[in-house]
Amino acid sequence: YGYGAYGIPDDPFFVPRLRAWYDQGGIWAVAHVRGGGAYGREWHDAGRKATKPNTWKDAIACAEWLIAQGYTARERLGIFGGSAGGILVGRAITERPELFAAGIPSVGVFDTLRMETTPNGVPNVPEFGSVKKEDEFRALLAMSSYDAVRAGTAYPAVLLPHGVNDPRVDVWESLKMAARLQAATTSGRPVLLRLDFDAGHGVGSTKEQRQNEWVDMYAFLLWQFGVPGFQPRAP
Repeated sequence: YGYGAYGIPDDPFFVPRLRAWYDQGGIWAVAHVRGGGAYGREWHDAGRKATKPNTWKDAIACAEWLIAQGYTARERLGIFGGSAGGILVGRAITERPELFAAGIPSVGVFDTLRMETTPNGVPNVPEFGSVKKEDEFRALLAMSSYDAVRAGTAYPAVLLPHGVNDPRVDVWESLKMAARLQAATTSGRPVLLRLDFDAGHGVGSTKEQRQNEWVDMYAFLLWQFGVPGFQPRAP
């Protein structure tokens, strides 16, 4: 898991819903990437605007370390992040598609060149930049997962959950990214949308909605990791 934005630290705390993941033998690793707040203001500044590539490159380095240390293998490595963490996930899987078996960017930002035109775009200019300034335009292009997708590439399996009524990240972000990946990938792995027509950015979702989403995400990962009991059955 990674986020890496707004200087927000990923402090450790108990997450009851992860118990179901652990019960299946899963490992949950948090990447304290630049752009977050793990080491203060300098850590944040090292992952915003022109330095934003550090965010997903740190996530890639963490993934490589997990494999090198024997915690997992590429065939059982997934990457997850939400909202601004969609930039991290999207750019990690487009820069190093062979490294991951699956990616789940939830309510993610993918087309950063268009982000400024959305209702919640202008307030995010201090964090990501503006297309109206040449240097910041180039930074936004570098962090745009949508523009980084290349036809004929074997991308990992991807699940894109999104609330249709999201007021922070417009749902078209996930729609565009899903369509782009579906058209480009040669891996044969699924690229799936998970739309909730009664949800937004997650804030305000009911307990049942949140549980159902996590069940689907766990099932998707276990399916793609080849875990017995989570594979499709012949009719």
